[in-house]
Amino acid sequence: GYDRYVAQGGDWGSAVTHHIAQSHTKNCIAAHVNMALALPTPDTMNDLTESEKSALAGLEYYQTTDSGYAKEQSTRPQTLSYGLADSPSGQLAWIIEKFWAWTDCGEGSERHPEKALTKDEMLDNVMMYWLTNSGGSSAQLYWESFGNQKREPISSPMGVSIFPREIFRSSRRWAQKRYQNLIHFNELDRGGHFAAFEQPDLFVKELRDCFRQLR
Repeated sequence: GYDRYVAQGGDWGSAVTHHIAQSHTKNCIAAHVNMALALPTPDTMNDLTESEKSALAGLEYYQTTDSGYAKEQSTRPQTLSYGLADSPSGQLAWIIEKFWAWTDCGEGSERHPEKALTKDEMLDNVMMYWLTNSGGSSAQLYWESFGNQKREPISSPMGVSIFPREIFRSSRRWAQKRYQNLIHFNELDRGGHFAAFEQPDLFVKELRDCFRQLR
């Protein structure tokens, strides 16, 4: 295999990428995430920018309204598993709702996931879980991992891309608190949580802009 590489991740891949950047500094020469795990620190709360206020409002919305799936998967994943394994429409609804909630697919009553992804793309994603009967085992990851995420500073070179429909959007100064060698930070004007799926060209450009600095 390669003895020098870069890492990239979003969602749970972001958690994995953070771990690699912290634990494999000899071989992982840099990392990039499109879901930054960098929360505000107390010293930044008294002079929040408008963008930061919006990000915190989004986080509050997620915690109070949009995180029911995570609470179920992190506390009673096996109960949920029977429904996901037994019902294709149940598995479909469990996933498609997140394409509606977390993609850049319009505002208010005009939101529709097909404005961000094609029907075939979404069905392909759902079928990966349905045909392999992995809805339950993927839910189990939450039960095994919640509460075990470290928030230690990272000294390896890090890049961050912020897409507007991400669940939580870190600001540059919040990111700099955790990523001590932040080599790339960019806020984009479109895209959401599933950035590589939804905006592949923009996503690839972000990676190139980040990692070309290492040449």
